[in-house]
Amino acid sequence: MRRSWLLPALFGAGSALANSAPPPPPAVPPPATPATQAAAPPAAQPICLGDYAEDWRALSEAAAATDGAADHKYSYCVRNTAVYECVSYAADGTLRKVRRSSFLHGTAFAYRRDDADTLLLTNQHVAEWPAVTDEEHPVDGVPPGCKKVAETLKIVDDDHDDYSPDDTPLSRVVSDPQLDMAVLRAHAHLEVMPWKIGKSAALRERNVVEVKGFPLGAFSATNVGKVVSAYDHDEYKEWDHDDFVVDALLSSGNSGSPVLAVSCKTGELELVGIFHAAYSGGSALNVVVGVDQVRDLMATLKRTPKARPDVLSLDAASRTRLAEEVRGGEQYFPFGPLTATVHVRPDGALVFAVYPHDFPLSVQPLVVFEDLAPGDPTGFGTPGRVLAGGTSGLRRYLRADLDADAQAQTARVLDGVRRAALSTFDWRAAAKVAQVSRDAFDRATRLQRTINRSVRRQADLIQIASDLADRLGPRPGDSNATLAELGAAP
Repeated sequence: MRRSWLLPALFGAGSALANSAPPPPPAVPPPATPATQAAAPPAAQPICLGDYAEDWRALSEAAAATDGAADHKYSYCVRNTAVYECVSYAADGTLRKVRRSSFLHGTAFAYRRDDADTLLLTNQHVAEWPAVTDEEHPVDGVPPGCKKVAETLKIVDDDHDDYSPDDTPLSRVVSDPQLDMAVLRAHAHLEVMPWKIGKSAALRERNVVEVKGFPLGAFSATNVGKVVSAYDHDEYKEWDHDDFVVDALLSSGNSGSPVLAVSCKTGELELVGIFHAAYSGGSALNVVVGVDQVRDLMATLKRTPKARPDVLSLDAASRTRLAEEVRGGEQYFPFGPLTATVHVRPDGALVFAVYPHDFPLSVQPLVVFEDLAPGDPTGFGTPGRVLAGGTSGLRRYLRADLDADAQAQTARVLDGVRRAALSTFDWRAAAKVAQVSRDAFDRATRLQRTINRSVRRQADLIQIASDLADRLGPRPGDSNATLAELGAAP
């Protein structure tokens, strides 16, 4: 580190000595005292301030030799190939099925042997393609609405490796979408990571880290960086886990790479996380899943779903809460991009109505549900009558009048409408007191995110509601029902 030293000024600008004869030789100065001594240069920053090092000098020579040895390559390039079947109609009206293939490259690392097999860890988004493509689960080159019919996982040399006989097939043992983690199995004896599993909770800002993976799937690489934030909670789409942020230069092919830190106690590397995503607006801001949350998955090979605090339970308490909210009259709420209403009858039944895109220009509902009080005292409700809307009015159905497919579809839409109403009214109540405290503000923010996620996920339910209206709505000559019919108990 360069240091600059300040010399004391010997002569002032207006000093009389500047115009006089040269001064006599200075007397021998007395011994320096602590007060007159020049300040000693600052001591070097310690290499370790916690469990993990801030400087690579803490890495022992033996660990450095092991980490760089050619026979300790425990990270592998993974290629995942999927085949999707897309259904459409030709110009003559015949059904047409087209198959499209997509592939990606990521990183997996071997962490344990299981008899003659080897277990590897990677990201769930590397190990598993979406079952069906949609707006929430897009696949490059594949249109929405296509179904996955085949998927192949294997270890390859790199993205240019087209020689398949020496590839190592992989199978998925368990995957956890919330953690974005998956355990893979290879029926082969692979080199296993020689390092211990560390503690991601012990990481601090400025700890040095190493990432061993395959950037872009192009080649094996070791990237280094530092922890710039020790905590970042990730709730993007299905993800729900704790991350830390590093500034290493990583790319998409690094997904699934092990992230290692230097232990201050042993001087060895330890696994502290798995790289899984990057900030879209940052050139070198990458988020890493903390290993503390992944330890059980690695050991038990079983997923432990984590309950989201914002997931609504459809039970008697939530029904009572909703009924009290609409006791004063009909209330509006969003159902995806559509508008829906709910009101409560004197007998305790709830009546939900979903309106089309051109509401309020058109006030004819697509579908109306009667939600009766539950027979089970712990349940939310029992589906009752259904009104299906069409251009000529409404048509009434009892549940027994519907075939099995229509019963399942109406149950799905009703479930979604219930949740949309509950989340909206919960948010409205929280928003009224959001400025009272930080906790109240955070709760309102979480509920707002829940509504935003729900709106995106309700697209398929809206399509089902439209299909029900088209299929079950009245035809010319049918006797029309009225919305007022559900205003009274049957």
